[in-house]
Amino acid sequence: MAGVRAVGILSRFATCRYSHFSGHGGRGLSSSAAMLARTHVNYELKDDVAVVRINDPNSKVNTLSKQMQAEMTEVMGEIWGNSAVKSAVLISSKPGCFIAGADINMIQACNSAAEVTTLSLEGQKMFDKIEKSPIPIVAAINGSCLGGGLEFALACQYRVATKSKKTILGTPEVMLGLLPGAGGTQRLPKMVGLPGAFDMMLTGRNIRADKAKKMGLVHHLVDPLGPGLKSPEERTIDYLEEVAVGLAKGLANKQVSVAKKKGLMQKVQDMVMGIPLVRKQIYKTVNGKVMKQSKGLYPAPLKIIECVEAGVEKGPATGYPTEAENFGKLAMTSESRALIGLYHGQVACKKNHFGKPEKEVKKVAILGAGLMGAGIAQVTVDKGVATILKDTTAEGLARGQEQVYKGLNTKTKKKSITSFERDSTVSFLMGQLDYSGFDKVDMVIEAVFEDLAIKHKVIKEVEAVIPPHCIFASNTSALPIKDIAAASKRPEKVIGMHYFSPVDKMQLLEIITTDKTSKDTTASAVALGLKQGKVIVVVGDGPGFYTTRCLAPMLAEAVRVLQEGVGPKKLDGLTTGFGFPVGAATLADEVGIDVAAHVAEDLGKAFGTRFGGGNVDVLKTMVEKGYKGRKSGKGCYVYEKGSKNRQVNSGAEEILKRFTLAAPPAVSSDEDVQFRLVSRFVNEAVLCLEEGVLPDPVQGDIGAVFGLGFPPCLGGPFRFVDSFGADKLVAKMRRYEEVYGNQFTPCQLLLDHAKDASKRFHK
Repeated sequence: MAGVRAVGILSRFATCRYSHFSGHGGRGLSSSAAMLARTHVNYELKDDVAVVRINDPNSKVNTLSKQMQAEMTEVMGEIWGNSAVKSAVLISSKPGCFIAGADINMIQACNSAAEVTTLSLEGQKMFDKIEKSPIPIVAAINGSCLGGGLEFALACQYRVATKSKKTILGTPEVMLGLLPGAGGTQRLPKMVGLPGAFDMMLTGRNIRADKAKKMGLVHHLVDPLGPGLKSPEERTIDYLEEVAVGLAKGLANKQVSVAKKKGLMQKVQDMVMGIPLVRKQIYKTVNGKVMKQSKGLYPAPLKIIECVEAGVEKGPATGYPTEAENFGKLAMTSESRALIGLYHGQVACKKNHFGKPEKEVKKVAILGAGLMGAGIAQVTVDKGVATILKDTTAEGLARGQEQVYKGLNTKTKKKSITSFERDSTVSFLMGQLDYSGFDKVDMVIEAVFEDLAIKHKVIKEVEAVIPPHCIFASNTSALPIKDIAAASKRPEKVIGMHYFSPVDKMQLLEIITTDKTSKDTTASAVALGLKQGKVIVVVGDGPGFYTTRCLAPMLAEAVRVLQEGVGPKKLDGLTTGFGFPVGAATLADEVGIDVAAHVAEDLGKAFGTRFGGGNVDVLKTMVEKGYKGRKSGKGCYVYEKGSKNRQVNSGAEEILKRFTLAAPPAVSSDEDVQFRLVSRFVNEAVLCLEEGVLPDPVQGDIGAVFGLGFPPCLGGPFRFVDSFGADKLVAKMRRYEEVYGNQFTPCQLLLDHAKDASKRFHK
């Protein structure tokens, strides 16, 4: 399936009530009483340095919750009121997390843009007090420092960070349809320059500590420590605190300077950035890139540019209010609600709701070393799980092993892992042509050809050699799991695990259970998927399950649109213009024309004329000519190595001419083409929920966005129905139904929502 980087690992940002820091005077509460009352923030004096430790006892991560802020206000008031304190250190006691942001639920509790703007203004005031602190404050960063957490650190006078892999700095608010709303759009450009600030804020990417140092985000780096009397993490935090205290003392007595020494290139860049015309060109270029990539469907990036430009060109008196106002506006947009909904859904789909497995999966065997099999092997060994990769030919096995090595080596080239770590990871993989060692595996995942007879042959061979507890999982994308399990002696141990290509990049794993699959089998499959780093949806069995069943009618409609004379490039433009990251013609090439033809036939048999659309002979003829998509070099497009400019495949155009259909004018406008594609996808998703294939709308939205690239700005098919209106969607479908018949007949659940406006899939 085509890839989509929809929503990455997101931070919780912004609360519904930022507390002001008190003035620099003391508080009425005695120190001992306050110490007893506080649970999230405490401090101790080390000579003349106040070491402020944060640790949310109720969460795996620290967030700028209302409680955290209230206690921080109290602590800072006491510190600023103590004339003996000359400097301070802000550090987290929680392993792997400095501050991960703030609670986005609090934004959702607000009912107007004005309320959210007030939050932003209060947050700005809070960090302004930190920035103007009468004593230097050192932010000692170990682990995630994201969103509001980074904005807090930016307001401190000095930043020191560990070189741990867990230490990342970033502004992921754009992924929630928001912007850094507590001064981030104003401070970041001053700290790292316009290009660096735009890159961070517009992509939401995480920055590792060493790069952060080069960029000017942090002043000093600390090496993490290994094991000793304490754990490596505890020793590292202790050492970081020791270094930070020394730096705080140095800042107080002027032996350490906050100013960073600038190299020649930095000085030249600063000089160039001082030219108004250059800055104007940067704003224009960045704006153009955003519009090209987002099609104007995501308002947050444009508002970020607006805030930065206001601050740089007109000063903080304009910049900060602009940031607060835009933050409020964005929080009320449907795009932000959609993206926040996806974030919550992603969190829910990263949990095992089926309990702890009776036996941990420690050894896995994968059948088939093709693209999918090798991809599954890579994400499995990457997490330190011993894996057997079996194929029927030495050539196929060699290609699979090479694919695993190349995937890991790419991470080495990007400096994500060292060459030693790469080689250690590869050592978990064993390639072989027979079933030796299968008597010790805990799970077998088959990724052989989509043919029921072959899968039956494989399951019988495997069950003859595996231990009684071993689970058999199929990576089929469309064949019903009960049909595969029909050849098994232990159907309770058979389950579907549908991965998406490329496996190492696509986040979704669709797990399919039959009425005979045991709860423990499901728990084990989910546990392995989570270990592999996947976002998981668990659905019921049936032809095409959930994701393939939604995609198939949309692709069938895409073939019909092509037959009606809309070219591949225009079709792609219409699809991406609606918000899909990959156009429909490109998607068919990515899936594989042969796979699309195979699935179209299978699901056509299962669901009848309702799954019709374009003529499946178009796809079959393309396959006969060798046009199987990207993998064969030709599909709807021609793919040449080293060339980014794909040309439409003239051979495919000739085939389409042979199957030309007249386009009915009443339903062939650009908007109609878009809604014909989308409505068939959405209707099938809703029907899956109606039939019980899909357990809930949340998993439906996550599966569609993370597996199939449904527009993230729309939040998934169910959130789209809520926001667009079921009645409006049904009205469009009725028009198309008049022309094309039952392929556009709305399902009963969609009709129920259309008749009653109070019905919503998401409350």
